[in-house]
Amino acid sequence: MAQPAHAQPERAESDIPLVALFRHNLWANLRLLDACAALDEQQLAAATAGTFGPIYNTLKYIVGAEQGYLIRLTGRQPENPLRREDNPDVAALRTYARHSGEGLIAVAAGTAPSDVVHLEWDGKPWPVPASLILTQAINHATEHRAQVTTILTQQGVEPPDLSGWAYVEEHVTPTAAE
Repeated sequence: MAQPAHAQPERAESDIPLVALFRHNLWANLRLLDACAALDEQQLAAATAGTFGPIYNTLKYIVGAEQGYLIRLTGRQPENPLRREDNPDVAALRTYARHSGEGLIAVAAGTAPSDVVHLEWDGKPWPVPASLILTQAINHATEHRAQVTTILTQQGVEPPDLSGWAYVEEHVTPTAAE
């Protein structure tokens, strides 16, 4: 049976919980982008009160923010960055999302509790635990994915199930009872 386009390889036995969270995050982003790829321009421009804005802008914002978190965590610019003035189609956003999502998985796998990222805030050094930037990345994406699913629902479009349980159903094979 072919895996859905948004599926990822089975969880590695060595995955730590933080890596599992980022695998789910990437899967949910790709699943949402796959669902939104079928929308027309009017649907992608739909918004509702209490959300970030139109579906397309929110998707682009999720992807751009994840790229920004990855840059902060690694200190490296991507080869092909998503710039604010760019307006790629949803398929291209998916490519950006996959790249940054895989990068965040790798960072999550190698982050120690003592790792600190040195940022600047108001002209002053700001040492931030890497774990908190990773926390923000998960929280940010989850919040904005929920906003997109709200807009989809209000447009009469059934949103994809992005829950942890849906992820488990796709990625964990049940075992026979002993």
